[in-house]
Amino acid sequence: MGRRKRWQTWLESRWVSPAFGGGVLLAIGICFFGAATNTMAGWLYVISGLMFALLGLGAILPGRSLRDLKVERQQIPPVSVGDLLRVEVRITNPTTKPKMWLQCLEALPPALGIAKPMGIEIIPPQKTYNATSHYRATRRGVYRWPGLFVRTASPLGLFWSRRWRSLPAQAIVYPQILPLRRCPLIDSLQHDEQVQWQREHRYEAATEGITKALRPYRFGDPTRLIHWRTSARFGTLQVRELEILTSGREMIIGLDTAAPWLPEQFEDAVTAAASLYFYASRAQLGVRLWTASTGAVQGNRVVLETLAATEYAETPTHEPPRQTPLLWLTANPQPNTQLPQGSLTLLFVPAGSTTAQAGVAQLLMRGDRPLTEELSQSMPRI
Repeated sequence: MGRRKRWQTWLESRWVSPAFGGGVLLAIGICFFGAATNTMAGWLYVISGLMFALLGLGAILPGRSLRDLKVERQQIPPVSVGDLLRVEVRITNPTTKPKMWLQCLEALPPALGIAKPMGIEIIPPQKTYNATSHYRATRRGVYRWPGLFVRTASPLGLFWSRRWRSLPAQAIVYPQILPLRRCPLIDSLQHDEQVQWQREHRYEAATEGITKALRPYRFGDPTRLIHWRTSARFGTLQVRELEILTSGREMIIGLDTAAPWLPEQFEDAVTAAASLYFYASRAQLGVRLWTASTGAVQGNRVVLETLAATEYAETPTHEPPRQTPLLWLTANPQPNTQLPQGSLTLLFVPAGSTTAQAGVAQLLMRGDRPLTEELSQSMPRI
């Protein structure tokens, strides 16, 4: 069956492949021609000739129907594991005749599943059609594929023809982020009790704090920040700019991507790193992510893209920071004595292992594996 499919695809890509109706008509035409040869009946020659002429038109027209189409790819928005990945292309018919019975078939990487044909019934003249398909993202990663096939059997439906369109695509699937309500590991790293005032330029994003200044209202500002007394005095809406109270502490979540991992363990560690990063960010810590290939990075989108693309057993190009405390995620049971003072290690061990070391917290993310008491309330099982 696989060989037949490959042979059919090869024929469609280079010329045409007979559809079911085309195959039946071809068999009937051959039978009529054979009967005409044996009986020398002219009407049988006429019927067989008409059938072969119809088959010839059915083989030529599909390729011509695809020739003038313009295909453009829409940008694929990033999604998280478990979400639907939206793949959309725009097909424009610049001709004065309608294009009917089209299919678009993406050359998806195997990790995203089997490509679903995007069917199009008709594209009117001088019009554009948006063909959309959705795929369930089951594994994080950065996926790339070179393009898609446009396929049709129009107008007679006797032969299929497909043409390749080079439209490079990139889809980013972020790791899952668990909604942590509390995390003693992050909280234990907050050893510095000093509090400083951090002034930021985006005061409109703040919802609490002490008023720093007043400014005119801009579209999109929260109404709860409007200072009504001053607004009434000036006759225009005035908005409070706030100074945000944040802790002056910093930390780095270090994912030991240079170490050898088991695939399941590494996926658990990536999920843990993403969840811990966003928990620390919500706690207003100066948090960064470190991997062996990228070094320390910061920013929600940059961190998610880094975690989507990272792999284990990477060639290390950056050394772990030596000044800032780390939350070190590793599968290496050997203690890292080079970590800064105040750092913690999260050791991912295989199922059934009884490894236990002083100062090492075990984090296992699967529901069939035990969680340590320290983490059982901070990270739900999946």
